[in-house]
Amino acid sequence: MKRFFIFVPFITFAFLVFACSSAAFAQTEKSEGEGRHTSSSGLTGTGAEGVESTAAKPGGADGLGNPLLGGERRPLYRLRPSDVLEVTFTVAPEFNQILTVQPDGYVTLKDAGLVEAQGLTVPEFGTAVQKAYAGYLHEPQAAVALKDFERPYFVVGGEVGKPGKYELRSDTTVAEAVQIAGGFTQQAKHSQVVLFRRVNDELMETRLLNLKKMLKQNCLGEDAHLRPGDLVYVPQNQISKISKFLTKPSVSMYVNPTQF
Repeated sequence: MKRFFIFVPFITFAFLVFACSSAAFAQTEKSEGEGRHTSSSGLTGTGAEGVESTAAKPGGADGLGNPLLGGERRPLYRLRPSDVLEVTFTVAPEFNQILTVQPDGYVTLKDAGLVEAQGLTVPEFGTAVQKAYAGYLHEPQAAVALKDFERPYFVVGGEVGKPGKYELRSDTTVAEAVQIAGGFTQQAKHSQVVLFRRVNDELMETRLLNLKKMLKQNCLGEDAHLRPGDLVYVPQNQISKISKFLTKPSVSMYVNPTQF
C-alpha cells in the first residue's frame, strides 16, 4: 500500500514534465516556421536556403503589379472592315470558315446569315458566332482567330523620293519618315514640312516643322513622333515653282538656294 502512494506522485510528476516539454517543443516549431515564412516571403522563385516561395498573385511579384508580367493590360483590339477571321468548330468541322469583315461592318456566316463584327473584340465575336449557331448545333463551341488586319500606317507626300503609304512598325519621327520615303527632292522646302493628324471625323490637327533647322543644329529632340494615320507633307519651295519660267543662268544669278 505504501509503495502505491509513492508511485502515484512519481507518475504525476513525470506527466507534468512531459506536458511542459511538448508545449515548449511546439512553440519552438511555430517560431521557426514563422521565421522561414518571413525570410522567403520577400522573394520570387527560390527563397532563402533553397526554400521556394510562390507569388501571392499570378502575374505579379508577390502582389506587386508589374506591367511586364501582366500587372497592367492594354485594351483588346476591336474588329474593323477588311479584317480577316478564321472560325473553327470543335465537333462540326463542316462549319469551319474564313470570314472578311465587310465595309458595312458585318460578316456572312455559313447557313447562319449576317452577324455584326465591327467594334467587337475577338472573344466577343466568338460569343456572337456561338449564339448565331445555337439553332443549328447543340452547344456550339467555336474558336475564332484573327488572321489579317490593317497594320498601323503613315503617309508621306509631296517632294520626297518615294511618296506613298508605309507601315508604322515602330516608333518613327517625321525626319525618319521622310528618309523612309526616299528623302527630300531638290524642289523640297525643308523648312516647312507639315504634319497632319486627324483628331476626329471633323477636326484635323496640323503642325509645321523646320527640319532644315533641326538637322543643321542637331536638335532632333524637337522632332515629332508619328501616330497611326498621320500624313507628312513636304511642300515645294518657291524657286522651283517659277524655275520652269526662268533660264538657268538667271536663277543662279539672283537666287541663293541655301535660303530655302
